[in-house]
Amino acid sequence: MQKIFLFIVFLFALNFGFGQNSEVLADSYYKKGEFKKALVIYQNLNKEKPYSYKYVYKLVETHQQLEQFEEAENILVQRLAKRRNPTLIVELGYNYQLQDSLARAKKLYNEAIAFVDENPNYIYSIAKKFEDHSLLDEAIQVYDRSKLLTPDKNYSIQLARIYGDQGKIEKMFENYIDYVAYRPNYLNNIKRAVSDFISENKDNENNIYLRRLLLKKIQQEPSPYWYDLLSWLYVQEKAYNKSFIQEKALYKRNPESLDRIIELAVTALNDNDDETSKDIFNFILETTQDASTALTAHQYILEIDTKNATSEKELNRIDDAFKTLFEDYGKSELTLPLQLAYGEFLAFHQKDTESATAFLRQSLKLNISEFQEAKVKLLLADILVLQERFNEALIFYSQIQLSLKNSTISQEARFKVAKTSYYKGDFDWAESQLKILKSSTSQLIANDALDLKLLISDNKFEDSLQTALKHYAKADLYAFQNKTDEAISLLDKILEEHDGESIIDQTLFKQAKLFEKKKQYNKAEANYLIIIKDWKEDILADDAHYYLAELYNTHLAKPEEAKQLYEKIIFEFEDSIYFIEARKKFRMLRGDTIN
Repeated sequence: MQKIFLFIVFLFALNFGFGQNSEVLADSYYKKGEFKKALVIYQNLNKEKPYSYKYVYKLVETHQQLEQFEEAENILVQRLAKRRNPTLIVELGYNYQLQDSLARAKKLYNEAIAFVDENPNYIYSIAKKFEDHSLLDEAIQVYDRSKLLTPDKNYSIQLARIYGDQGKIEKMFENYIDYVAYRPNYLNNIKRAVSDFISENKDNENNIYLRRLLLKKIQQEPSPYWYDLLSWLYVQEKAYNKSFIQEKALYKRNPESLDRIIELAVTALNDNDDETSKDIFNFILETTQDASTALTAHQYILEIDTKNATSEKELNRIDDAFKTLFEDYGKSELTLPLQLAYGEFLAFHQKDTESATAFLRQSLKLNISEFQEAKVKLLLADILVLQERFNEALIFYSQIQLSLKNSTISQEARFKVAKTSYYKGDFDWAESQLKILKSSTSQLIANDALDLKLLISDNKFEDSLQTALKHYAKADLYAFQNKTDEAISLLDKILEEHDGESIIDQTLFKQAKLFEKKKQYNKAEANYLIIIKDWKEDILADDAHYYLAELYNTHLAKPEEAKQLYEKIIFEFEDSIYFIEARKKFRMLRGDTIN
């Protein structure tokens, strides 16, 4: 008996497996447009499972693709004679529509829509069938009926998507907002859905729609999710000060965590809105009771002040602020990030490398972790490079690599070994390290390694003395040392003495970035234009187009020229890393309603 049972199970499994494989094969033929082959298999599957609607729809769709509308109609009519299924009614109506029998189709569509009054359980399946055939107005009618027939259910998200497809953006926003009220935990999904329809431009029509709806909601029902969504919209518009107002309102309602406000402050800082970022960090200082959070806020404020300092007096005031913080909080594991910030400040801004080194060596004596020790050594090595004490710097970088193998900080140290060797003019050793880093787990390190490797490999054979490449590496070192004028002068020397060599485009680009740093935007523009004119087939062509567009868009008030350059990236540099950003900014400058 057991053998017979096992044999039956085997036959069942074999038959089930055969059925599955047949369906996969039929679907494959259908996708490839081999409809006749697909039809034969679907017919066999339908005979095997005559009560399944699945293969009925497959058969009908295949007949329709073959323009065998009568055969499709016969299948549907036979099925409907047994049971008046509303989704089959829609399918029969669509079959008539494909033959331009619109009156007959409309009659059947109305019958299917009326069906939901008798049985609301069919709302989703009927509407979905209409959607499948792009019969969006009919789908909307079905979902609208649900608001009266099944008030406990919510189809706003389906309606929102349909209105989005129709370009009825305000209706789309209304339904997404309705769904947020129904399911607040879907807020992040709604943000992703809405993001395709708004832009950075606060005057964009869609942005105005959404902003108006949210402000109205806040007046009617001040729930946290409306503040959240409005804050998010302001961030998309880069109106960080307005987002801050919403975040404060949220925090007052639920003062448990400042994480969102800290995140906003960092976002504003990264987008160069220093004023708003500083305001937010000052609010954090006034609000927090946590020492670690307060230290983070203090550190960011000092970073902003340092970035904007224009005189020795301001730098001295920042120095005093650091010292006061160490008096208040001490020097321990807790304040290590502040210690690193102070070491960097002393070396790179006060130009006092000896004090910076002495200060950081004291940090190494603290009871800190191996990873924290590596952070200190990494900065110490950077300061040694600043002093051009390359061999001592290489010792620190190598110690990090040995102590924390395969970590991101170890890979960063290896990259700095390569960069230091490059500064020294040891291009072969630098290149060997960069080859290893091409597969780094950190994409940023991998990209930087690839860029430097290409610079070296493309130019080291230009002449036996590698004069131009050595000058370029020295200029790169000057830039690292904040000796911007010296770097620009040395790059000028390359342009004068090595005209026609392959390093010229990189020299022009590097110099343009330094001109931007000094706010000499017209000089930067001239360099980018030369690259675009004389090096249009080179690897830096898309970079030059993008950064010149940014220059026109943000500093030189030439939006039309910027728009043309963004458009050029879209159509001529489709593989560029700037493609998505260029398309976004092009559409904004063109005044598109949908981003």
